[in-house]
Amino acid sequence: MAPIAVIVGAPGAGKTTIGGLVAGVLGVPFVDTDAIIEAEAGKPIPEIFIDDGEDAFRALERAAIATALADFAGILALGGGAILSEETRELLSRHTVVYLSVELSDAVRRVGLGAGRPLLAMNPRATLKYLLDQRRPLYSAVATHTVATDGRDPADIADEVVTLLK
Repeated sequence: MAPIAVIVGAPGAGKTTIGGLVAGVLGVPFVDTDAIIEAEAGKPIPEIFIDDGEDAFRALERAAIATALADFAGILALGGGAILSEETRELLSRHTVVYLSVELSDAVRRVGLGAGRPLLAMNPRATLKYLLDQRRPLYSAVATHTVATDGRDPADIADEVVTLLK
């Protein structure tokens, strides 16, 4: 088994929203690796960051992604920083990956003040700009398809993704 598609992108790109819509249209399950990590850790991601640190979170994330890429048949969304792992990028090279691109203004509007997003706790706008600049080349490198999300309705974005996957 393998996912039909893996959705990647920065915080605020709409990975969970679009992934759920695409899965609904295709009649397949949807899962976000952040939800898998929270279930396995028994606590929310912000608590993992606070209690155990980012390195511990990233180790849980790499393991959850490797398992999902091998065992999950549906639409899989990854956390925004998952592509920082070379191991994860290598695993993604064998899958259909949809990169949902988002520019800073839309990302800031969508994530708000970063509630529940540990890396955006301090100065969300500046941090998000840094994350976008740092990660954009990595998202592009793993992408089979790139879909711009700025100023678009989620249903329209999902329709484009479904069309790309057919």
